[in-house]
Amino acid sequence: MAEMKRHTNIDRISNLPWDVLDTILVHIPLKEAVRTSILSSKWRYKWTGLSRFNIDDKCFPSYLSDKVLRWKVILKIIDQVQSNHGGPVEKFRLAAYCMPNHCDLDQWIWFLTDKGIKELILKEFDSIKRFKLPPEVFSCPQLSCLELYGCIIMLSPTFRGLNSLISLNLSHIYISSDTLESLIANCPVLERLTLINIDHSTVFKISNLNLKYLKIDSKFEDICLKNVPLLSTVDIRLRVKPRHSDQGKACNLVRVFGCLYSINKLILSSNFLEFLAYNDVPERLPAMLNHLLTLDLRDARLDSSKVVKVLLSILCSSPSLEELIISVSRFSFLDFQRAECLVDLYFNKLKVVKIRGLLSTNHECEFIKFILAHSPVLETITIVTYGGEIIPNSVLLQFEPASEHVKVISLRS
Repeated sequence: MAEMKRHTNIDRISNLPWDVLDTILVHIPLKEAVRTSILSSKWRYKWTGLSRFNIDDKCFPSYLSDKVLRWKVILKIIDQVQSNHGGPVEKFRLAAYCMPNHCDLDQWIWFLTDKGIKELILKEFDSIKRFKLPPEVFSCPQLSCLELYGCIIMLSPTFRGLNSLISLNLSHIYISSDTLESLIANCPVLERLTLINIDHSTVFKISNLNLKYLKIDSKFEDICLKNVPLLSTVDIRLRVKPRHSDQGKACNLVRVFGCLYSINKLILSSNFLEFLAYNDVPERLPAMLNHLLTLDLRDARLDSSKVVKVLLSILCSSPSLEELIISVSRFSFLDFQRAECLVDLYFNKLKVVKIRGLLSTNHECEFIKFILAHSPVLETITIVTYGGEIIPNSVLLQFEPASEHVKVISLRS
């Protein structure tokens, strides 16, 4: 009996190798990991040696909402880590409502750059002004994921690139066009790029042989995509009305998308559609979008003949299209039937169509009729009208679908 009692009193967890303990502790909320410090003197500082730190709203009591006081709590955590941490820090994520002191945050980021950081994520926080990111961040050889918010980025003259960076997400960042271009071009394994509300960059020049995913939601005057042979998903929203400078005779649609040979998903929004419509839009692109499977147009002004031309040009250039999604601004459709390019246009692989924001006008009904008549393998078409009555079944039944098995769904928003 005494022998059994002696075995049950053995602290097996404390004696586990540190890499095993680290694996366990990084998978529980940081708040709970900190609480292990009360278990024994042996555990007092174990949490400070973790390889990953995720500071989010769960780290604070529910009654603590003051953003300045929240930062003081965070500061206590990072001070403890800086004082006791002896190994690498692979990941740091700040995703808590707070107001960081720039000097404290700057010092902490310096600390992380010396610890072999692989993932640095600074989510949205409150700040009176942007803080200048230490340029040493861009000399971390193991950095694979970088997500930044509310800072100023200036590269060092000695910047030679981030050879391990796979994902780059910049939000509410102050960065010049040239600096952004250099940063993107010098990340040879970069796969995902997200740019949200970028300041001081009037032109986005994106060149990267490995890039596969691009999302832009910002204001800009011009965009150039070149040397992006693997780019497969593009999602672009222009936050301001386009200002067309003298860009020569090239149509923006051709100039921007003329080299996207691998694109399979294209999401375009409102003002950017108008940007693409600048100059003479061709009936078809010079190079077909043979891999495009999904076309998603959001807040599209289909009362604009120029935007309609962009839509038709993309449709006529996408022989493999399987899914078409259109969300329409609250304006009537133009008459699509006048477009000569539609006569011989068939969507031989189109399976799903979703159209939202219709007003049940004759031109809209004609467009739906055209889609149904020219899509032989169509499986579902969903039509959502705003405000007024849904398109009645009596009208829909008059359409002659090319697909025998198509399901027509008519809804009202």
